Amino acid sequence: MSPPGPLRRRGPRPLPLHLMLGAARGWAALAMPLPSPDASPSWNGAWPRSKAGQAEAARIASRLAASGAPPNAFRAAILRRLWRDDAALLKGLAAYRRHPHIRRLQDPPAIWSEGSARLLDYGGDGPPVLFVPSLVNRAYVLDLDEGSSLLRHLAANGARPLLLDWGWPGEAERRFTLTDHVAGRLERALMAVPEPVVLAGYCMGGLLALAAALRRPDRVRALALLATPWDFHAGDARQARSLAALMPGFEPVMDATGTLPVDWLQAMFAMLDPWALADKFRSFGRLPQEGARARLFVALEDWLNDGVPLAAPVARETLRDWYGANAPARGEWRVAGWPVEPSAWRGPCFVAVPERDRIVPPASALPLAAAIPQAVTHIARAGHIGMVAGSGAEAALWRPLLGWLTKAV
Repeated sequence: MSPPGPLRRRGPRPLPLHLMLGAARGWAALAMPLPSPDASPSWNGAWPRSKAGQAEAARIASRLAASGAPPNAFRAAILRRLWRDDAALLKGLAAYRRHPHIRRLQDPPAIWSEGSARLLDYGGDGPPVLFVPSLVNRAYVLDLDEGSSLLRHLAANGARPLLLDWGWPGEAERRFTLTDHVAGRLERALMAVPEPVVLAGYCMGGLLALAAALRRPDRVRALALLATPWDFHAGDARQARSLAALMPGFEPVMDATGTLPVDWLQAMFAMLDPWALADKFRSFGRLPQEGARARLFVALEDWLNDGVPLAAPVARETLRDWYGANAPARGEWRVAGWPVEPSAWRGPCFVAVPERDRIVPPASALPLAAAIPQAVTHIARAGHIGMVAGSGAEAALWRPLLGWLTKAV
């Protein structure tokens, strides 16, 4: 067997958090009391367990009971299983860091730029569709890799996609608010296109696109909102408020840098589903590393780890007003003094809601579709990122979006 190749990546980011969360279950198991002799073995207390974890614990307990093992054998068996999981996690992390894949797609020409922002033109014959990504991740998730590019798919099938790449926040952008992004950069990008566009926003970009469409309906002929949050307290208001409660701890670094750094943002997103981080790398370690699934995993992870810091004023607005106060759903979010009211949009609208989205749960996105009079709601059988760039993205989003564009424009 040939020796492993050199390390190519520093990620996943932040690496210490991934390792700590991967080991946390073992620490919890060590701290738990042994089951009583007259009770079935279980993990007591407040430590959460998934249904799969409960089933696995029951299987281990049943096997030990059938063999007549002593009570302390249960915890030992659990720890052996967790240690195997830890080894699988390290194998997956090492495989990711050594994988040879490199993204080789070149950016198309820019037809407009201002500061760090560029408007990229992917060509194609058909109506212009201007895509607005989130401010906290690189825009190229919509142009991820060969065969995994929503924008190149649209350009080859009757549309002219344009991508607003916000870029890395420089000295000017670090002072920007949401109003500066919407009523400034985004509206001027709209003016750079000779004709009205279909405005398509992904995730946080959907909120920015909605606000811009309401302010400039003369420049927007139709609206597409992809995995866009609206009711930030739907499903788990306590979790949303807990993110807002982190703001005082972020203030020193935001005062010093003018941003909320990438690793801090990554850590916040990780805590939305902490066990999924380790699970995905364990699964990756079992894949044939030369296959298409492994390549796509690496391309997505590379994008996730190539994040963008968030300007401090935007971080304060989003965490305080969106997550803390739920301002959009309460009708209290304003951009340049204009209320952002979905019911005021009267043009065609396509709302794509991923059914397995953990970042923007369907309960958060569906109220937005319900509030827009002409909205066509599409439930995508995918997750938040998988809908736009996963192996099933063409069926989950690309073709349905293109079909709607053909009819709406």
